[in-house]
Amino acid sequence: MDHRLSPEHEELRRTVEAFAHDVVAPKIGDFYERHEFPYEIVREMGRMGLFGLPFPEEYGGMGGDYFALGIALEELARVDSSVAITLEAGVSLGAMPLHLFGTEEQKREWLPRLCAGEALGAFGLTEPDGGSDAGGTRTTAVRDGDEWVINGSKCFITNSGTDITALVTVTAVTGRKDDGRPLISSIIVPSGTPGFTVAAPYSKVGWNASDTRELSFSDVRVPVANLLGEEGRGYAQFLRILDEGRIAISALATGLAQGCVDESVKYARERHAFGRPIGANQAIQFKIADMETRAHMARVGWYDAASRLVAGEPFKKQAAIAKLYSSTVAVDNAREATQIHGGYGFMNEYPVARMWRDSKILEIGEGTSEVQRMLIARELGFAS
Repeated sequence: MDHRLSPEHEELRRTVEAFAHDVVAPKIGDFYERHEFPYEIVREMGRMGLFGLPFPEEYGGMGGDYFALGIALEELARVDSSVAITLEAGVSLGAMPLHLFGTEEQKREWLPRLCAGEALGAFGLTEPDGGSDAGGTRTTAVRDGDEWVINGSKCFITNSGTDITALVTVTAVTGRKDDGRPLISSIIVPSGTPGFTVAAPYSKVGWNASDTRELSFSDVRVPVANLLGEEGRGYAQFLRILDEGRIAISALATGLAQGCVDESVKYARERHAFGRPIGANQAIQFKIADMETRAHMARVGWYDAASRLVAGEPFKKQAAIAKLYSSTVAVDNAREATQIHGGYGFMNEYPVARMWRDSKILEIGEGTSEVQRMLIARELGFAS
């Protein structure tokens, strides 16, 4: 299997690389320290077409594929993960459910603005008492005539409270099966709907320039036409979204891991101790060599999973492997990069401090490492 990029994908990679270094890198540190969403940067990403990469041109997209999205995420995360996760959540969690499961009317209404980066969509799955047990949804939606009446709450929802957030697609229990199990459906809730409350931003360890909030729904009424896909298929739909999203998170984690290498190589050449660059010490060289090896293998993992997805082949196991490995690599490389930088690695003015703070969530979000191991074991034929 040839994992070398096509000319088109390489051109995209170079374009996003230049944008990340020339536009994101000089500004993002200030946004991060102020815990402020970088609207200006997001607008530029929208003008570049990054939010529309995997969507058809007829809906305002770029006509690309999921591999193209991964390339953009990796290059952005080499510089900053807050910007990268804003793109990842906006595309794979906000717009992709509409693209895959929406009616033609829903696609025409929402996708053009989402693809242009003029609006953001969010993915309302996780609940305060649920965590990894997404099937334990407690949020309910009861049909009342031509409306759904929604009650419940969601937590840790990315892109849900920005000034340009247009909608949140939420999972809710809409009934019961004959055996008593819940029928979970997906429903589009536009921002500003009465009864839909967005809490203040969380105080987070990392991703401080991204938007993450808790949501509550108190007798929120939306039209029956806001049902996304078939009633009772919401849980299955979002499992599909999460399978694809793991590839995107893996690309992001690979970018963070590679960014740690980039910063460590630069610092090891510039920083002098005992009369010579610290990079002259074999101990430092070996640390960075191991970091580069890990980043390279993480890239091979997400390339493989994305290639299978684009080719229409089964990819669930490969996506879980890529996400498990790359998130571990991101944490390992961030720790080593901080160590190489010494005391300066603990100072927020250095990018590796930001990378260290941002890395841990990659082993948790979009399926914990333990969940990935469970999925891999299932694919190998073990019963849970």
